[in-house]
Amino acid sequence: MKAQSIKGIAFDLDGTLIDSVPDLAAATQGMLAELALPLCDEEQVRSWVGNGAAKLVERALTFARGEAATQADIDAAMPLFSKHYEANLQQHSRLYDGVKSVLEQLAALGYQLAIVTNKPYRFTVPLLEAFGIDHLFNQVLGGDSLEKMKPDPLPLTHLKQAWQLDEEQLLMVGDSRNDIFAAKAAGISSIGLTYGYNYGEDIGLSGPTAVCNTFKEVLAQITDSQIVLEQ
Repeated sequence: MKAQSIKGIAFDLDGTLIDSVPDLAAATQGMLAELALPLCDEEQVRSWVGNGAAKLVERALTFARGEAATQADIDAAMPLFSKHYEANLQQHSRLYDGVKSVLEQLAALGYQLAIVTNKPYRFTVPLLEAFGIDHLFNQVLGGDSLEKMKPDPLPLTHLKQAWQLDEEQLLMVGDSRNDIFAAKAAGISSIGLTYGYNYGEDIGLSGPTAVCNTFKEVLAQITDSQIVLEQ
């Protein structure tokens, strides 16, 4: 599939567009403190991000308790996490270099852009608004917007149908194996980013169509008609 076939691009959020770990860590620490449990550090949270808020809470509780967290533990802790994250939503998070400029250029070129994240929708939109990029996206799908989230292909197949695109016309850009596996399952191409949150694993091991070390490289991958994205 040639890059010029692409009409729509789905972007992950955490670890792709935004470094949100400092605020996620503050929320996780606040939750653990209220539960009188040992605190984690920011680097631990960095390794836990990627499968949605409930999984982050589960991993934090399992660490702090020294045993697997039960569903009851998770259900009891989630409101605490949500409260602290809402209070810390955009205290220390930042856009990665080049993100706003590249998104603006892609939108100006006529690409349809979407957010496909496992972060709850209620936290996703305020973040996009805070960084002044919400208007660039035609669709925003949070981890709770549909019945399933990445690595399930449902968000991408939903997007493909909403935009009436063929497989070769939709691209997934993300930093995690969840993004790459979802793209493969949906039959679309993907770009893997090396700088985000991928559980300490080389994104190339997940087999993305292309790999970029910076967000600015994404623009060249998508707009250079000489680049062929093999599925």
